[in-house]
Parts: sequence; structure tokens; C-alpha cells
Amino acid sequence: MSPAASTQGRFSEKLLELLDHVEYRRVETGEDMEDVARIRFKAYQMADILPLSGSTLIDDIDFDSHAYVFGIYFEERLISTVRVHHVTPEHRVSSSGSVFGKEIDGFLDAGMSLIDPVRLAADPEILKEMPAIPYLTLRVATMASEHFDVDRCLSLVKPQHAAFYKRIFDADTIVSPQKNCGNYKIDLTLLAARVREIRPWLYTRFPFFDSEPFERRLMFQGNEQAAFRPLTIRPTARLAMTTHNRTQLPAE
Repeated sequence: MSPAASTQGRFSEKLLELLDHVEYRRVETGEDMEDVARIRFKAYQMADILPLSGSTLIDDIDFDSHAYVFGIYFEERLISTVRVHHVTPEHRVSSSGSVFGKEIDGFLDAGMSLIDPVRLAADPEILKEMPAIPYLTLRVATMASEHFDVDRCLSLVKPQHAAFYKRIFDADTIVSPQKNCGNYKIDLTLLAARVREIRPWLYTRFPFFDSEPFERRLMFQGNEQAAFRPLTIRPTARLAMTTHNRTQLPAE
């Protein structure tokens, strides 16, 4: 095993160990939304990326029928949050579309469907202690991409963060860095990952992104589909890794 592969293996195992202590919670109540607003406030204040007003901490799109807000809990403590939009030609509501509408409409007019993960926010103090939080949070986007079987997963990010998304998700640059983007107080760029194409090697390189179908259903199924939805959802990456390794063994 090469030194790079060995380092990557240790990193993946560390993330799997952290996942053993993680729970995901779908946020749908006012009380939980208040907790999300507090995390967003801390993160936005630290990064100075959006005006700190009620409409940026919680907005109407949080309650859109194709939006899914999650809290990520580590040992029962809220450490981060993300909002995921399932964007289709028939349902075009998304945060990235409000900034780069022409480019998003180009995908949708071509018949594509998208996952738009936005409002990523982590508790700044915990992030200092646990720099792996972005991986734990973005796992929600990889699950959504597979559950809804979309064509692209978007990344609306600061230009200095683009290299991360290119390295981890082989994302393509759709819009080069732009200034004065809507309500944002920072430069932004838009990237998109070809999720079906990258999925096999992404899960091989970073197995903590993988999941079992039942976990994805619990995360994203609608109320009309769920007779019972648990308060918290435990990651299934280890189970998925074991299952996939077993199926790849040669027949005896």
C-alpha cells in the first residue's frame, strides 16, 4: 500500500469512528428550527457571509416541499446543519438558483435534476476541535443525490473552498468566482459533481459517505410515505461498506 493510500485509509477510518457517535435529525418543528437558527447565526457571524437578520437565519424556503433541513448531532450535541433542495424541471426552488439562475435553468431545461445543499453551518467552537464536521455534514448531500437519483450535486461556495469540492467530488466549475451575489457578502463560485459517474470511486475512497437504502428512505421520505419516522437516524456507512465488500468477493 502506498503512503498516500495508507493515509487515506486512516482518514476514512477516523471518519467512520466519528460517525459511530453521530445522529441525523430531520428538522420540521419550530423548536428544532430555533436550534438551527442559533447554529446559522454563530457560523454566519464568524464568516461574515450573510446579513444577520431573521430572513437569513430562517426563511420561507426552509419549509419548501422539496427542501430538507437536517441537524447533525455528535453525542447528542448539535454540531452542524444543512438544507438540501431536490431541484427538478417541474420544481425549481433552490438557493443556488436565486444566485445563478441562468446556469441552474440550463441544467433544468436540459431535463436534469439536481441536489442543492446550502445553508451549511457548523458551530465555530466545535469546528476548531473537530475539523471533520464538513464531511459529516456533506454526507447528507451524497445520500440525497443517491436517494433521488439526480444528475448533479451543486456546490455554491467561496472560491477558496472550490479546491476541496474538486478534490473530494471531482466537481466541475460551472460559474467562475463572482462578486456581489445576491444577499451574500462574499465572492461565490458554483460547481457541480457528476454524481452517478463518481459514486463508485467516491465510496471506495471515502466509505463514510456510503449508506444503506433504508437510511436514505428515513432521511428523505415524505410524511405521506412514512407511517413512522424516528426522531434520530443513525448512519449506516459501516453496514454499507461491509455489504458492498461482501458482494465484491469472488465466487467460490
